[in-house]
Amino acid sequence: MNIKSKVAVITGGASGIGAAVATELAKLGVKVVLGDMNEDGLKVVVENIKKNGGEAIGIKTNVTLEDDVIKLMNAAIDTYAAINIVVPSAGIFKDAFMISTDRETGKVFKSMSTSQFMDVINVNLLGTFLTIREAAIRMIDNQCEGVLFTISSINKEGQLGQLNYSSTKASVALWPKILAGEFHAKNIKGIRVVGIAPGYVETPLLLGMKPEVLESIVKDVTIGRLVKIDEIVGALIFALQNEAVTGTTLEITGGVISKGLVK
Repeated sequence: MNIKSKVAVITGGASGIGAAVATELAKLGVKVVLGDMNEDGLKVVVENIKKNGGEAIGIKTNVTLEDDVIKLMNAAIDTYAAINIVVPSAGIFKDAFMISTDRETGKVFKSMSTSQFMDVINVNLLGTFLTIREAAIRMIDNQCEGVLFTISSINKEGQLGQLNYSSTKASVALWPKILAGEFHAKNIKGIRVVGIAPGYVETPLLLGMKPEVLESIVKDVTIGRLVKIDEIVGALIFALQNEAVTGTTLEITGGVISKGLVK
């Protein structure tokens, strides 16, 4: 797919992978519609894109609210008359063991709360569902070709303390296979579905960790370093441009080792 002049809708667009994808796509001539709860962050990303000659708008969006997602997608159609690229990168984590016991008594003293579980489910899973559903409706009705992405994680394979997060990332990694099959069954042409599963990415969050913690992470990555954000963005652009890529999730991890196996 030639992506120049196409329209991208990106949630979680005020920072991290979402902002990086938006910035890079804009450089390639893509018109960008950004959604995020962080209005100040949105303004910064939109202004930077415009300063570099790109086109972008930002809409305050809570991806767990159906009306907000509908508003975001309508803004894309009303402003640019199309939706071609959808990147639901809004996501959170609230890590906790499901059950924690006291070392001396063996009794349970803490457990993952219902809100810790559901908050992650609502943003990462429901938010992704609403985003790609509402985008797909408008892409089909307006005869827009393009790609629906899901943003998974290497921890879709499972991670202690991330029962909630890993569950959401395992789910969205599977969705491209299901949705590509559904589109084929309904004779919906021109819309591909691709998952991106990053490993440990070089973000301010990871770089701000204690050196010994960061070292323990990197020692289990076969390339010997964190994955760079532009490597994630590059994989996404590759998937956009290669029309044979659909119904699958691409792992961009640097080869993470877990118990002797590459996850």
